[in-house]
Amino acid sequence: MTATIDELTTLQGDHVVDARGTSCPGPILAAKKGIVDVPVGGLMEVLATDTGTLRDLPAWCAKVGHDFLGHTEVAGYYRLFIRRTK
Repeated sequence: MTATIDELTTLQGDHVVDARGTSCPGPILAAKKGIVDVPVGGLMEVLATDTGTLRDLPAWCAKVGHDFLGHTEVAGYYRLFIRRTK
C-alpha cells in the first residue's frame, strides 16, 4: 500500500523514531527497535537524513511484512511511514 504525497504530508505517526544524523544501518536499527512501540495496525514515522534509508526501509518492510506507505522530504530530512501489520 502506498499513500499519495498529499496523504503523507498530513499523516501523524503513533510513534516517531528520530534517526536524523545517523547513517546506515542506524535508521534501520532505530526502526526495528521502535516498531515494538507501535500497535498492530498503527503507524510509525521515521525521520532520517541518510538517503540510503529511502531504499533500505522499504526493503526491510518487505522482508518482515510491514507496509511501507512512502516518504516525503521536509527541510533537509525525510519522513518515512510504516504501517505495522503484525
